[in-house]
Amino acid sequence: MSARSYRFTSESVSEGHPDKVADGISDGLLDAWLTFDSQARVAIETLVKDSHVIVASEVTSTASVDVDAVVRRVIRDIGYTDPTRRFHADGVTITNFIGEQAPDIARGVGRGLDQGAGDQGLMFGFACRETPELLPLPIALAHALTRQLAHERKVNQVPWLRPDAKSQVTVRYERTRPVEVTDVVVSTQHAVGLDQEELRAWVRGSLLAAALGTWHHDRIKTFVNPTGVFDVGGPEGDCGVTGRKIIVDTYGGYARHGGGAFSGKDPSKVDRSAAYFARWVARQIVLHGLAEAAEVQIAYAIGVARPVSFLVDTRGTGDDVAAAHFAEPFDGRPGAIIERFGLLRPIYSATTNYGHFGKPGLPWELPDRPHTP
Repeated sequence: MSARSYRFTSESVSEGHPDKVADGISDGLLDAWLTFDSQARVAIETLVKDSHVIVASEVTSTASVDVDAVVRRVIRDIGYTDPTRRFHADGVTITNFIGEQAPDIARGVGRGLDQGAGDQGLMFGFACRETPELLPLPIALAHALTRQLAHERKVNQVPWLRPDAKSQVTVRYERTRPVEVTDVVVSTQHAVGLDQEELRAWVRGSLLAAALGTWHHDRIKTFVNPTGVFDVGGPEGDCGVTGRKIIVDTYGGYARHGGGAFSGKDPSKVDRSAAYFARWVARQIVLHGLAEAAEVQIAYAIGVARPVSFLVDTRGTGDDVAAAHFAEPFDGRPGAIIERFGLLRPIYSATTNYGHFGKPGLPWELPDRPHTP
């Protein structure tokens, strides 16, 4: 890779990917608890494989949730309803290992504006001018492909599509500017017996143009189901676990990641809420014209409200000191973040698929105009 020209690749996965099935169940259960108890403390992990769903978590709440009903609804909404397959909404066996949060953690975190962080850790947020949604182009286009696959399947426009899918997009950059999509990989589950040539023709002749928009051109090197038949997918084809798609969930590897997953965690867990806050701060830096790109790091000690560190890196596109000075007044206490974005609402199922950033309507993606501390 030279400083003048290089290629960067990001991937996305569909809601039917086994890890995303697990994420969807975890976020669906989180939303169910928050619907009845906004103060619920929830940390849910899910494992899915074949006809089995295992949920394990720490939950402290005054509410009671019908776990089985939520799990089956999430699976049904994804599209796993075929009773001839091992994994389907009405046929899965659900094992429930839900217990209570450790009392020492509950006491140490507390509530209100000065509540402590639910865990130690470091989080990153990023924004750049490459796309209207202020995301890097490779991850934005990779998500566009998997979203389009889901849309075509759900409206029955392409009846042989099935829920599990992955995409990958490579973009060529010149002097840090994206100039061309060079390679695309699309792997999608399909009906039994489908002719792979029909699938390839549809991807190249219809899907790419619909999803890539103005970035589509006839020279893109395209790989479609490179290993051949893909008619066994989802948890029937592979085990899925909550929190294994953290790069898909964020910036596609274009920015750094602190390592903490999002799904299934209530906002007292700064893995989630502080990552949303860091993204919002990075957006504000870019929207104010202080930089073309901004990466924000924020770190916490468990039980302590104030961040232990805060760093802004504009990657040579702005003045780091000026950007940090601008961002410093924003309140990074977990309680303040929860209040700013209204995070005690059941909004998390909307974040599970196709990235937690860049979607209209999510509070950390608003406003689309500059904001002052």
